[in-house]
Amino acid sequence: MLPNKEPIVIELNIKKLMIDNIVITVGLVILFIAIQYICFKDFHFSFWAIIGGTVLFVILYVIFIILHEAFHLLGFMLFGKVPLKSLQYGINLELGVAYATTTKPLYNHAMKRALLLPFWTTGVLPTIAGFYFNNTILILVGAFLIAGAVGDFAMYKELRKYPNNALVQDDPKLPKLYVYIENDRSPRQDTYEN
Repeated sequence: MLPNKEPIVIELNIKKLMIDNIVITVGLVILFIAIQYICFKDFHFSFWAIIGGTVLFVILYVIFIILHEAFHLLGFMLFGKVPLKSLQYGINLELGVAYATTTKPLYNHAMKRALLLPFWTTGVLPTIAGFYFNNTILILVGAFLIAGAVGDFAMYKELRKYPNNALVQDDPKLPKLYVYIENDRSPRQDTYEN
């Protein structure tokens, strides 16, 4: 049950996030390819390899975007203990983003964990696997998904201002969170679990 008072609204600027995403993606791609080249010195270019690699990248990227949102849902259930029937998943064509949400509020500590779970599972793990197997496609998919978590990190950063027992309601359609402070506690008056 949500408290009977006005929530604090955390809303993301989609245009700024898209610019940040592009900058971080380009930076990570350059960095990761440079690291791969320095470590393995095994680059072979051919027309068909580039075409095949591009097709494989697009397929994996779409799959990993779907998995990214699915891991948010899993995080809501694991950390927030919400029921399966409260979960929603889809694509907002106007904003050009996939989304995963729950109709139930989560405690702040659970929401922060659910926000960052996809970063680790669909960004960091594929990148590590890509370096381990010397697979450029996995490295690139990982770089794109790490950068794609920029919105999750922006939300996480804002949620750190509030106590862990604050209730957080996810907006079902917009990149917006509603924070309800319990017991009239202000931000930064509680212990934090990051």
